[in-house]
Amino acid sequence: MQNQPAKPKLLDQLRDRIRLKHYSRRTEDVYLDWTKRYILYHNKRHPQEMGKKEIEDFLTYLATERNVAAATQNQAKAALQFLYKEVLEIQLPWLDEVEQAKKPKRLPVVLTEKEVHSLLAHVPQAYALLARLMYGTGMRLLEGLRLRVQDLDFERAELLIREGKGGKDRVTMLPQSLLKPLQEHLKQVKQAHEQDLLKGYGEVWLSESVARKYPNAGREWVWQYVFPSARLSVDPRSGVTRRHHLDEKGLQRAIKQAAVDAGLTKNVTPHTLRHSFATHLLQAGYDIRTVQELLGHKDVQTTMIYTHVLNKGGMGVMSPLDRLA
Repeated sequence: MQNQPAKPKLLDQLRDRIRLKHYSRRTEDVYLDWTKRYILYHNKRHPQEMGKKEIEDFLTYLATERNVAAATQNQAKAALQFLYKEVLEIQLPWLDEVEQAKKPKRLPVVLTEKEVHSLLAHVPQAYALLARLMYGTGMRLLEGLRLRVQDLDFERAELLIREGKGGKDRVTMLPQSLLKPLQEHLKQVKQAHEQDLLKGYGEVWLSESVARKYPNAGREWVWQYVFPSARLSVDPRSGVTRRHHLDEKGLQRAIKQAAVDAGLTKNVTPHTLRHSFATHLLQAGYDIRTVQELLGHKDVQTTMIYTHVLNKGGMGVMSPLDRLA
């Protein structure tokens, strides 16, 4: 009688299931990390042996003792839900009833047009064009980094954002002032891509479904990243050497430093460019539904938060102190 092959370890099963579902590498890393933390918290007990009490204890520990943000606690909950449902095939109908941590409502940090101009002037060359494009289109950080050559329509001055938040595609404007700079930038990117091909590289990462449907697409120009990394690297999943897009942490650091160099006192991040994009459109008189579509918000209430800047001062009210002047 032949020996049965050993059953894969739990984390390997989890990794395989995540990849089967075509989840992003970021989601894979996050779900694996929360599963490890959950197991270690319960002294390395197997999740199969645990249930409602252990999950509630872990989530409560995160909220009360670790004081994690609401988004972090909800992320842990989603990871455990996936583990039990997709890997262990255990339904947890009661998990939906566990009280979801509420994300505190905070007003977004918004720059004035003058502040945006000063910020962009201090962004280093390697990230300058991307930063300008993010402010000019309202893209999120990863949406900008993941842009492909075919997503830019210079004839219509449009930009297609694929699989944005919630897995939705949307179209936004391509700023007229960036048409020529982008075209010049792409000439340089294409030269680098052609050199990669000559050296036996040049295959960009594609989702499994696209790669299966179009086996040679990864080497085609239209599928290349608009903002590729300056270096080749080894894909940790496949072991293939390829050119990935720019590193998100590099842009985050560049924006932070640019804000310091520009003398800004606000807490500026790449997402601040998106907040400023929305606010400045509303200030210019554009309809909130139009802004909602450009941002890709599912609910217009999410977009409504930007209307706070339309009120001058505190809710448009003049302080009584100013009347004494």
